[in-house]
Amino acid sequence: MSAPIAHGGGITAAAAAFGGRPEDWLDLSTGINPCPVALPDIPARAWHRLPDRHLIVEARRAARDHYGSGEILPLPVPGTQSVIQLLPRLVEAGRLVGVADEQVDVTDNRIAVTDDRIAVTDDRIAVTDDRIAVTDDRIAVVSPTYGEYARAFTSGGFTVDAVDNLAAIGIEHRLAVVVNPNNPDGRAWPAETLIALHDRMKAAGGLLVVDEAFGDTETALSLASRVPQLSNLIIFRSFGKFFGLAGLRLGFAIARGDILARFEDWLGPWAVSGPALSIAGSLLRSDVSAIRSRINERCTGQHAVLKGAGLRMAGGTALFTLVADARAGDIYMHLCRHHILVRKFEYAPNWLRFGLTPDPAADRRLGEALQRFER
Repeated sequence: MSAPIAHGGGITAAAAAFGGRPEDWLDLSTGINPCPVALPDIPARAWHRLPDRHLIVEARRAARDHYGSGEILPLPVPGTQSVIQLLPRLVEAGRLVGVADEQVDVTDNRIAVTDDRIAVTDDRIAVTDDRIAVTDDRIAVVSPTYGEYARAFTSGGFTVDAVDNLAAIGIEHRLAVVVNPNNPDGRAWPAETLIALHDRMKAAGGLLVVDEAFGDTETALSLASRVPQLSNLIIFRSFGKFFGLAGLRLGFAIARGDILARFEDWLGPWAVSGPALSIAGSLLRSDVSAIRSRINERCTGQHAVLKGAGLRMAGGTALFTLVADARAGDIYMHLCRHHILVRKFEYAPNWLRFGLTPDPAADRRLGEALQRFER
């Protein structure tokens, strides 16, 4: 079992270490919208009864229209972390691919399947009893990024290759993960680039996972509308980050039916609560332009504060900014003493990630604390 990964949001622990009440701290350690939207009315039956099919279907239809996934009805899940945990099982389930005798042609140490679904080198496969067994256990994760992907696959017995570019993903990888836009550096890849990667993965019998957790502020990057044509693509979308409702623990998986059916089966019945489905069905159909405007306004205000403090912004999205500074560790401790929590990274000691401030007063508080830092 691998060790837990440190994430943002540890206000209680920070207050215990540096003093003050948790509610008085300014939490900038996450990439969550700090201005949560108003909750819609939730019918009493959503609390009283198990989620019925109508409630689930309505939430899925709302997600389809919001994310633009065409004929695909996204699967609601109790936070995308829940399906990240299932990915190793999905790869395991796909290792044996049944093919008929006439489809397999073995020549020159290679196996080719005539419908062009599989073309892999001899060291990755074995043919027995009309089945192709893929024996390689390698996964590629474009890194640095959200650490739970590597942790899930390592715990599942896979070898995880942390690659820094798409070209490093090869036919030896059974699955590749790309977070787009990426957390924490904000790197982004155009849709056509990822479609080309999907086609490479598919040709080798692999899967591509694109995590669009921060996609609601970067809609042009999304591949959701292309899923019906891309059989080996899985997209994850976060609900809580954009709407500021992370405690709801709700996300969506978008993929072709056979993959979604496996996720649904493994999660079991009633995986998402009735209130969460009700909220999703309402908010995903609402006009979100005001939410985007508020996020962009907060992002602009915070950038002014960081620039005013002489900090170098090295990347980010509308929901967070990555700062690179040789004294990042000292700045982190200084801010903690002022009861402001940001995100530090053990693997990149010169980095700090600043989540959005909720209002101009918080901008001033952050700015004043940074101005007190002695260079």
